[in-house]
Amino acid sequence: MEKYIENLKELVVQYTPKILVALAILIIGLFAINIIVKTSKKLMKKRGVDLTLQKFLGDLISWSLKILLFITVIAKLGVETASFAAIIAAAGLAVGLALQGSLANFAGGVLIMIFKPIKLGDLIEAQGEVGVVKEIEIFTTKLTGLSNKEIIIPNGTLSNGNIVNYSTEGTRRVDLTIGVDYAADIKQTKEVLMNVLTSNPKVLKDPAPAVTVAELADSSVNFAVRPWCKTEHYWDVYFEVTENVKLELDKAGIEIPYPHQVNVKK
Repeated sequence: MEKYIENLKELVVQYTPKILVALAILIIGLFAINIIVKTSKKLMKKRGVDLTLQKFLGDLISWSLKILLFITVIAKLGVETASFAAIIAAAGLAVGLALQGSLANFAGGVLIMIFKPIKLGDLIEAQGEVGVVKEIEIFTTKLTGLSNKEIIIPNGTLSNGNIVNYSTEGTRRVDLTIGVDYAADIKQTKEVLMNVLTSNPKVLKDPAPAVTVAELADSSVNFAVRPWCKTEHYWDVYFEVTENVKLELDKAGIEIPYPHQVNVKK
């Protein structure tokens, strides 16, 4: 028992200084990394680097420095870096296979940074989701959904799939189909619908809005109503035009057909 206690004392005496030094290096290193990352972001911001790239490069610098710090701390504890590197190399294949998805996501993030199909603040549709780009990180991209929900999409999937960017052009067309009774006058109906569009301040004059006969359906004449607006006004225009069309058609005495049910009594 005394022998074990003596061995324990020797180990404590031998490793305590190393542990304290390693701990000091860890604390100082993390503090220094935090300063370096913040300084890098400030420099990138000062030089006008894209916000999306600022976030991505900041994360990349942070992770790289933390890995170097980890190796330094391990070396200070007495673990030989050569043997440690050999262990990492030996485990590299297994780790690589296990992290195939993560590596693909990292590569996807790099591709997004290089080709810039999206940037922070863009309204996009991807992988069946619609939202505003909030963050592009090393492995994932975060969107804020239309109902204020957070959507996280892996970068590998995002970069390999279709992306619809609604913000690139700055304007969008609202596609509405309005059906009226066959008895309605076509010219009058077109005038009413066009007045609804031109009287809305959020509807753009250029490109000009359009109202055309789209289809002679089974129980209605369907009009294609096509106003243009700024991307951020899309839903405002959609709902306002839909409501005002109903109000103005009622004022003009133009009926919107709807299914009727007839009860026959024997």
